[in-house]
Amino acid sequence: MRRIDGRPIDLVGLDTAAMLALPPISPTVEMVTAVRLGRDYYVRVAGNDYSVDPAAIGQLVDVHAGLSAITVARQGYPLATHERVWAKGKTITMPAHVEAAARLRQQFQQPSPATDGHPVRDLSDYDRAFGVDFDSISTGFDGEVA
Repeated sequence: MRRIDGRPIDLVGLDTAAMLALPPISPTVEMVTAVRLGRDYYVRVAGNDYSVDPAAIGQLVDVHAGLSAITVARQGYPLATHERVWAKGKTITMPAHVEAAARLRQQFQQPSPATDGHPVRDLSDYDRAFGVDFDSISTGFDGEVA
């Protein structure tokens, strides 16, 4: 009590009188960051992992962390909204994100046709376009081109 020159309960009135008035508009209490969404389709905010639509894997997403919600968006399009969890080390997952990841994983594991629906050009077309004739080239006995 000697250090502050009185009892704390007696000094509350002095402290309150010295405080400034609150501003008319509440301050923004939101963290905004941009991260590249990893293959596990989760973003980490304050020690917790929140799931995101796996269609955005490898792309930059904006993470908005407010007092009550975590929102993830890509180019203004919302990908995920979660209620904020204040505990540490939790994993918050939306079932829709797990289902979408399973669909994407299944599509990736299925072999796709070599053409992927696009026409494939015959390589001899390029030979004709550049005036190359491999049929007229003959090799000698020692392997040298004649």
